[in-house]
Amino acid sequence: MRSRDTLLRLHRFRTEEKRRQVGDIDGMIADLMRKHDDLDSQIKAEEQRTGVVDPSHFNYSLAAKSTRGRRDNLLKTVGDLKDQLAAAQTALAEEEAELRKVELLAEKESEQRSTPRGPQGAQPGFGVRTA
Repeated sequence: MRSRDTLLRLHRFRTEEKRRQVGDIDGMIADLMRKHDDLDSQIKAEEQRTGVVDPSHFNYSLAAKSTRGRRDNLLKTVGDLKDQLAAAQTALAEEEAELRKVELLAEKESEQRSTPRGPQGAQPGFGVRTA
């Protein structure tokens, strides 16, 4: 029973850790998307200020060009994080399934322990004759 409790705590800990991991990745994605939107508005403001919107134009703003590069790098990072998020969600689903199995097993074991037993550990009505 003690090892079953330890196993149950371990699976609960792992499940909570996976949930935290999914939440952290989700938060990072949201934060990076906010930064992406900020950079995008900075690019638009710079393009409006200079009047040149074509990045290949010789007179295109260097500030807008470097901000575009940062924004594009953020999008690559967000793409990588979305892949990590999918993997973390899969791992969370697997860990939750394992936790449910262990909880059911522990519940079944506790039900068996609480079932009333007759003499010599036999269940009433099964193979024990009483006079």
